[in-house]
Amino acid sequence: MARRKFKEIGSTADIAFLLLCFFLMTTTMGDQSGLNRRLPPIPDSEKAQDQQVNRRNIIIVRINSADRLFAGSEPMDISQLKDKIKEFLTNPTNSPALPEKEAKEIEGKTYMVSKGVISLQNDRGTSYQAYLAVQNELVKAVNELRDDFSKANFGKKFSQLGEAEQEIVKKAVPQNISEAEPKDTGKKK
Repeated sequence: MARRKFKEIGSTADIAFLLLCFFLMTTTMGDQSGLNRRLPPIPDSEKAQDQQVNRRNIIIVRINSADRLFAGSEPMDISQLKDKIKEFLTNPTNSPALPEKEAKEIEGKTYMVSKGVISLQNDRGTSYQAYLAVQNELVKAVNELRDDFSKANFGKKFSQLGEAEQEIVKKAVPQNISEAEPKDTGKKK
């Protein structure tokens, strides 16, 4: 009799364990939100010292703890950010206040490439939603510039290009977004 009770408990535990494993393997957790990014390779210490960035080539995009957005020194609405970044990176009027362009040879052809860098800074109190919204606008601006470049040089959108052509576009329209560690400013502007 004692032996039979042990078997029932053992088989019940086995079934519970199998059910637990089944639910763990088949259940998905809610919506996944976040940014799909590949981190840049760690630069050599010698190269890092050689890479001095000219002030005119940097735009600082800040989000404070009250989720207010600033691009450069001016406050702005999130809906204006994409256009501001596109203008900054393209420098259509060759303004001395906007980034320099340099001629780069990519796959045997010379293209004018912006030296522009977007420096994203946020406060520790910045909400995740505001941070994601700004990141999305920055990436959207670069993606639209890549589409424009692709259409002008290959007659197709970036997503319709082959791998080799996409690499050319990525080199000609780089996504240079530098993220600073969040700061605790304690100010709500």
